Amino acid sequence: MQGKKHEPKEENRSLVRTMAAVGTRYEDIAFKLEISADTLTKYYRKELDEGRIDANAAIARSLFDTARSGNLTAQMFWLKTRAGWKETDRKEIDGTIHLSWDEWVGDGND
Repeated sequence: MQGKKHEPKEENRSLVRTMAAVGTRYEDIAFKLEISADTLTKYYRKELDEGRIDANAAIARSLFDTARSGNLTAQMFWLKTRAGWKETDRKEIDGTIHLSWDEWVGDGND
């Protein structure tokens, strides 16, 4: 069933961008505007994308500043996610049991 044609308003564009920036689900933004999620993405694609991009950039900037100020946790997170660093003392467990020959053939009466 076809509804009436949606006409985007500047106030709605601002709302969509803000809600997208804080991670609001598309379905919830559409509900707020009383339109379908398909209509939302059709008319507000730019605002949805820019809101997400701007928010990610702001958080990345904050993380970067925190790391530069000496926060060790932020520095480690940055290096692992952005610079490809990883823990080098990991022990991998594969479920294999390693026995010596004596343990394998022993009679268990030791």
